[in-house]
Amino acid sequence: MDPAVVAAIAPWKHGLVAVVAVAGGFVNSIAGGGSLLTFPTLVWIGIPPVAASATNTVGLLPGSLGGVVGFRRHLPERSVIVLLAVPSLVGGVIGAVLLLRTPQDVFEGLAPVLVFLATVLLAVQEPLSKRISRGSLVGERTTAFVAAGVVFQLLVGVYGGFFGAGIGIMMLAALAILGLTDIHQMNGLKNLLAVLINGVAAVYFAAQGAVFWTDAALMAGASIAGGFGGAALANRLGRRLVRKAVIAIGIAASVSLLLKFLGG
Repeated sequence: MDPAVVAAIAPWKHGLVAVVAVAGGFVNSIAGGGSLLTFPTLVWIGIPPVAASATNTVGLLPGSLGGVVGFRRHLPERSVIVLLAVPSLVGGVIGAVLLLRTPQDVFEGLAPVLVFLATVLLAVQEPLSKRISRGSLVGERTTAFVAAGVVFQLLVGVYGGFFGAGIGIMMLAALAILGLTDIHQMNGLKNLLAVLINGVAAVYFAAQGAVFWTDAALMAGASIAGGFGGAALANRLGRRLVRKAVIAIGIAASVSLLLKFLGG
């Protein structure tokens, strides 16, 4: 990690990261898409995009654990968990390795596209989740469907280890392919698999020295606090309003990152 980059990050910028992480935890608890706030902020304060993605993964991981605990009673049988846990872990490692082997300038060009993709996924999440909960996307659980679901989950793991924002809706689609219909069960399994993907990627990032630990620690505590606050304010604001706000922020962030990249 370049000491000059660390030195360039003023204390007030760390404070900004903490504030945005509170907002990210709040958004994740209500609508999802907190990374659309936190990742661009890390880039804007001067952290290189690759390290920003690694730091974002580590910083938001503790907040994701709360979702696993909250849905633990809805988890499916162990065979289904194992079936998807293996490709999740493998994919997470592959994605993490790919991230750290991607040149900074290449990832900086990819960042606006990835943020925009995550924004689109967030925009379609609600209608797609409704269709999934009604079972309209679910086919017969044949061997071919199971194989397709596992392969798709491997690809989700690769994407999650590489960037991560928007993997929730991808996993709901994979679970629908496998024939799951209980939305609470699917959310519980989705949260668990997300922790596995992000967890194995976080371990690799930490081992490779790719994490800005001050910001990661601030994000961890702040996102948990934001998650608790989000539960208290969810009924007042509503998921739809928060989702629309995050989609607008995501579009603005992708444009801003693109302009930053084009401006050199």
